[in-house]
Amino acid sequence: MGRVIVVGAGVVGLTCAVRLLEAGHRVDVVARDLPLETTSVVAAALWSPYVNEQEHVLRWSRRAYDVYAGLAADHDTGVVLSEGTEVFREESPPPWWYEALPTGAGPDRETRLPPGFAAGWTMTCPVIEMSVYLRWLVARVEDLGGTVTRMNLSSLPTDSGALVVNASGIGAKHLASDPTVGPVRGQVMLVEQVGLERWVLDSDAPTYVIPRSRDVVVGGTHETGEWSRTVESATAASILERATALVPEIAGARVLRHKVGLRPARPTVRLERVGDVVHCYGHGGCGVTVSWGCADDVVGLVDG
Repeated sequence: MGRVIVVGAGVVGLTCAVRLLEAGHRVDVVARDLPLETTSVVAAALWSPYVNEQEHVLRWSRRAYDVYAGLAADHDTGVVLSEGTEVFREESPPPWWYEALPTGAGPDRETRLPPGFAAGWTMTCPVIEMSVYLRWLVARVEDLGGTVTRMNLSSLPTDSGALVVNASGIGAKHLASDPTVGPVRGQVMLVEQVGLERWVLDSDAPTYVIPRSRDVVVGGTHETGEWSRTVESATAASILERATALVPEIAGARVLRHKVGLRPARPTVRLERVGDVVHCYGHGGCGVTVSWGCADDVVGLVDG
């Protein structure tokens, strides 16, 4: 097997690296931002397929669900299977992506709804604590013989003699000269864990409250084309107001910190091979949800 350079150390790049190493390739991950500095670490990371390429997204998401279900048995991965509810302000059937759920995981109609909501669907989904999970991915890469190195690239390393996997996320706007890539700004806050076990999601707002082992992720925003990574106090106040209406139990919870990430959006996910470069970017806020399925496809393109 040949050498592969993976550009990008977020969840997609690291997952691709793991799968390529497992397939027998020599893999080096290079990136301007190390894993705990990437947008991935900001993610609330509730498995939730919501990008529009239905055929591929269902397949990628189901594959990722199966992998996460296996990882949930290992506390060191930061992955748990958690029950929660997606709520809707109008009567609504289950969204199309619910087909990616395995048998027994839902969705089941929910009758206990917050005020102002007309429908809800309860299911069991993976929730990934990203600071823990990214460390686990790095350790997996290194255990398999790969490397993760900080490197500020001005272009893809196409003259290296290695095949390149471009998983650079928002950086693909420049590294792949792709004008269709742009940011979708997401601001969240972390509040103290107040005994919550169930997550709640209103994807239209978007508003979500996602409990983790030591804190609760409260979000969020979906600001297309906005590049600012500065925390906005007015936005934080709006998020907390919406989230408290959704889950009153967090009222008065101590705010631990605020975070902002730039989701790498594109009209469609780009997953294709062009010469000695395999492109895998444009996942928006769905990178965690589809990462393992996309990584399997990347291996197929590399080996093909």
